[in-house]
Amino acid sequence: MEKFTLELLFQIIGIGSASGLIHKDDSLFIISDNSSFLYEYSIKEKELHKIKLFENSQENIPKKDKFDFESITQKGNKLYLFGSGSTPNRNKRVSYDLTSKAIEEKDLSTIYEKLKQTASISDDDLNLEGALFHNEKWHLFQRGNGAQSKNGIFVLDKEGNDIHFAPIPLPKIQNIEATFTDAILVEDKIYFLAAVENTTSTYDDGEVLGSFIGALSLDTFELTFSQKISETHKFEGLTLFSTSKEKIEFLLCEDKDTEDLETAIYKLTLDLKSKSIR
Repeated sequence: MEKFTLELLFQIIGIGSASGLIHKDDSLFIISDNSSFLYEYSIKEKELHKIKLFENSQENIPKKDKFDFESITQKGNKLYLFGSGSTPNRNKRVSYDLTSKAIEEKDLSTIYEKLKQTASISDDDLNLEGALFHNEKWHLFQRGNGAQSKNGIFVLDKEGNDIHFAPIPLPKIQNIEATFTDAILVEDKIYFLAAVENTTSTYDDGEVLGSFIGALSLDTFELTFSQKISETHKFEGLTLFSTSKEKIEFLLCEDKDTEDLETAIYKLTLDLKSKSIR
């Protein structure tokens, strides 16, 4: 078996510009960066359900108006969706209770401003594209695809008062550094996706040069493994599918930066017996 295998698992009609996903039981919860719905896809039944996050939820929202939900994570019995923070109207966090179906919205503008001050990031360069919760701390993953090229992890308490920023160097393609597009916690490792785009803008898309899977130490954030998995795809969503002593399987989604309401779900398998992955 090779170090990794990547295969198209299935396609979902009705979702475009997928930017994050959570695998739970027999469902995939999926977000789109140009939509204000949360989507639930039943894998067995092959049925898609839309969950309205706002009274006037829409699909294919114009770029200047969209909430730009780029991160989704589970904390307890709730799913949390984070706006990227790359423009003033992208500063929302929405939670969805998996049992009661209750939806709560919070404005994170003040906290996002603190993030920028902590890391000396300009208004144009904040771009959060991954989130996880561990040890009573939020970990927010900054995609350094702006002019300042600051990849890193913000670690902050639940109130956003105690904030630290850890810069994270990532591999390069054609001398352009990869930038975070998602991250999840699996046992004592942070697995992440990173993409290389030929752009210095958090707003405008660039030519896609490839995507990586990698791992960081949970304690030190040291890069312990990285592997280029595609030269053409910009993978933006990562969730655990299954794990064993021999292998770990993830599901990935891709943002094609189009208005087509169709999303491809890929399965990525890593061989844990490979020395380069352990």
